[in-house]
Amino acid sequence: MINVRGEGMSKIDLNQLNDIQYDVLREIGNIGAGNATTALSQMLNQKMDMSVPKVALVPFNEISDVMGSEDQTVVGIMLGFEGDVEGMMMFLFDTKSAHHLVNTLMMRDKEDGVEEGAEFSDMDMSALNEIGNIVSGSYLTAISKLTNLKMISTVPEMTIDMIGALLSVPASEFGKYGDKLLLIQSQFGELDFVNGYFLMIPELNSYDKLLESLGV
Repeated sequence: MINVRGEGMSKIDLNQLNDIQYDVLREIGNIGAGNATTALSQMLNQKMDMSVPKVALVPFNEISDVMGSEDQTVVGIMLGFEGDVEGMMMFLFDTKSAHHLVNTLMMRDKEDGVEEGAEFSDMDMSALNEIGNIVSGSYLTAISKLTNLKMISTVPEMTIDMIGALLSVPASEFGKYGDKLLLIQSQFGELDFVNGYFLMIPELNSYDKLLESLGV
């Protein structure tokens, strides 16, 4: 479990960000998601264009509404990061997208097993875990290089569950320090090939460090 410090020393108020602060956080999200897409593209050996990500600071209790519904089943990769900045990160995608990713990686027909409720084999789960490792690592590496801040990832954990259940973890851990998280919604490839959501949840003092590192 990540040690989350209190907000006593924080200078930022997520409810009252100015335009410059918001733009910088949005650019951090853009760069992280872009780097992750490049890594995923190389892993799958397939060109993947990423739509311009929709980036927003969203209250925890509205996240599931943005993604669909609380009872929608998704694949979630969750990890912590520590070092100069601390927090959590999640990478979520729906089960159809997860099957598409695995099928592409395994060089199977893209539509294999995408019907509603289809199970993932042990090999599929292993592949998804590896995808999560690469995507999350690339995301954090890009932000670390941009800000010149050390960000060390914990080992990612993969879970298949309903959105509401997955989001209860960061909500309980970080909700007492701020009720919002940085949501980056990205679409990869063509024709809704993969829809993904990056959730970056720095602890409150880390927002200060991220902004200060870029002169804000």
